[in-house]
Amino acid sequence: MNTSTTIATAAAAALIAGIVGDADAANSTEVRYRFEKVGDVNVFYREAGNPTAPTVLLLHGFAASSYMYRDLIAALSDRYHVVAPDLPSFGYTEAPDRSKYSYTFDNIANTMNKFTEQLKLNRYAIVVHDYGAPVGWRLATAHPSRISAIVSQNGNAYEEGLAKGWDDIKRYWQAPTAENRAALRDFPTAASVKWQYLEGVSDTSKVSPDGYTLEGLHVSRPGNADIQLDLILDYASNVRMYPQFQAYFRKHQPPLLAVWGKNDPYFLPAGAQAWKRDIPKAEVHFYDTGHFALETHAAEIIPVVHAFLQKNVSN
Repeated sequence: MNTSTTIATAAAAALIAGIVGDADAANSTEVRYRFEKVGDVNVFYREAGNPTAPTVLLLHGFAASSYMYRDLIAALSDRYHVVAPDLPSFGYTEAPDRSKYSYTFDNIANTMNKFTEQLKLNRYAIVVHDYGAPVGWRLATAHPSRISAIVSQNGNAYEEGLAKGWDDIKRYWQAPTAENRAALRDFPTAASVKWQYLEGVSDTSKVSPDGYTLEGLHVSRPGNADIQLDLILDYASNVRMYPQFQAYFRKHQPPLLAVWGKNDPYFLPAGAQAWKRDIPKAEVHFYDTGHFALETHAAEIIPVVHAFLQKNVSN
């Protein structure tokens, strides 16, 4: 073989390797839609990125599902292994009715803990929102060594973060009567879900109707309203555990980023600022929007999240 042939062959091999490499990189960023059976719960989850890269676990809140993280998943999957499950009673996760599965935050966290173990997620950053926060705090306090970093988008851990939107719910906590439960019947409805997506947003044309329409359909499924009322009653357990969660923050000093919609009707900016007491190096950013900040401010928030993870999370 002459020199020119050798060079041409080498060039062709390099080109092929480059094409294959680019294809592999492209494939690794594609989202896969999967189920993982965890006990009696068939957990739906979205997965993207290279499984050998650092893992980021995305935990959504009410009224949402892993769909709320669609833009963030795409943005992070070039550098990270991204896993976003739907919690039991949300999204496409298939879970038993309330007579066969206890819809409490302890039990949901137990399901999510088993989910991470079955997927062999031994260390991961968590991105949490709303209900996903107390689930994430339970995972962190139970297994501190597994948590590489925390990003909270309106996921609370301090009593001063509870806004007036909780007043009727607090009455239900203090007296869980049929009357107080009935007073919250409008909470798990499609109309209430839409309100949560739009409240505190100055330009509602920036909110895609896809999110609140999808979640409104999910929350309207037969039997789901009672499950959601069970969960809102059990949210009191999260508040009781706030001192335990805060002790975890103080002791372990996890890298923490708060990206907060400052007009949230449920979680006040004070809840984000409070982290500075326990984690002095916590990064706190506020945005002029509501509960679902990623719906209106993804272009501003995602680069901040990306930079934070790049600084704090590695193999």
